[in-house]
Amino acid sequence: MLRSSLIITVMLVITSITASAKSTEDTRVERQQINQTLDALHRHASTADWNEYFNLYSDDAIFIGTDVTERWDIITFRKYAIKAKNGWTYRPTERHIAITPEGKAAWFDEILDSENYGTSRGTGTLIKTDKGWKIAQYHLTFPIPNDLAKGITDKIKEYEKIQQAQIKTRQ
Repeated sequence: MLRSSLIITVMLVITSITASAKSTEDTRVERQQINQTLDALHRHASTADWNEYFNLYSDDAIFIGTDVTERWDIITFRKYAIKAKNGWTYRPTERHIAITPEGKAAWFDEILDSENYGTSRGTGTLIKTDKGWKIAQYHLTFPIPNDLAKGITDKIKEYEKIQQAQIKTRQ
C-alpha cells in the first residue's frame, strides 16, 4: 500500500513538472510569435506596405491615434494610412507582453522611438486566430514627462477652447 502511494505520488509530481515545462515553453513560443507580429507591424509601416500591414489586424480592429478624435475602425484607419506614401517609422526600444492563461488573447505595451516625434508609447491587444496572432486594438500615445505635464495640458485646454469657439462661430 505504501509503495503504491509512493509510486502514484512520484507520477503526479512528474506529470505536474512536465505540464509546467510545456506551459512555459508554450508561453515562450507565443511571446515570440507576438513579438514577430508587432515587429512586422512596424516594419511594414516604415515601408508603406499597407497590404501586409493591415493583414496583421483583426477584421474588427480599432486604432486609437494620438489625437483625441482618432478612434478609427480598421477600414477608416486604412483610408488614412494609405495617404502616407512613405509610411511612418517607429522603432521599438522596450516591450512587455502578457498572455491570458488560456493563451487566446494578449496585451502589450511598448516604448517606441521616432525620428519625427521622439519617444512614444504603443499599447494594445492581440487575439489568437487560425491565421496566427492578430492585433485587435493598437493605441499610440505621446508620453508626457510629469515635469512638463501641467504646461502641455494647459496648452491642450486652450486649444480645445479655441476649437469650441470656432465651432460656435460657424453655427
